[in-house]
Order: sequence, then structure tokens, then C-alpha cells
Amino acid sequence: MSQVLELRFRNQESRMSTISVNEPDEELETSQVENVMDQILDHNVFFTAGGSLAEKVDARFVSRTVDTIYEA
Repeated sequence: MSQVLELRFRNQESRMSTISVNEPDEELETSQVENVMDQILDHNVFFTAGGSLAEKVDARFVSRTVDTIYEA
């Protein structure tokens, strides 16, 4: 099973933008993630087609399991 940490923001056009972090530390605390998201906004690190990131939406761990049912 693979896991990704998704940091989700809205840009200046109110469209959703997601930053994905592969294989995150599962013991991250909410305050740590929120601090990083604040720094991303404060330093205007990313620019999207809809403009700069404008506000935090949420952060979530996303797990994915792949079960192969056929292999040649």
C-alpha cells in the first residue's frame, strides 16, 4: 500500500490546487503540517494557472492499494 500526504489549497481564482508528498512520515502532527502550509502561503512558493495559492483548505493522508487480477 502506498501513501501520499495531500496539502490542498485554493488559488486566487478559488480553484483547488494540491501538493502531493510521497511516503510522508505518518506521525506528522497537525501543527507541523499547518505550519508548512502557512510557510508555503507566506513565501508564495507555488504559482498555478489560476494564480498564487491564496488559502489553505485541508491536508490529508491518502492510501492506495493495488490488487492485480491479471498479469500477462
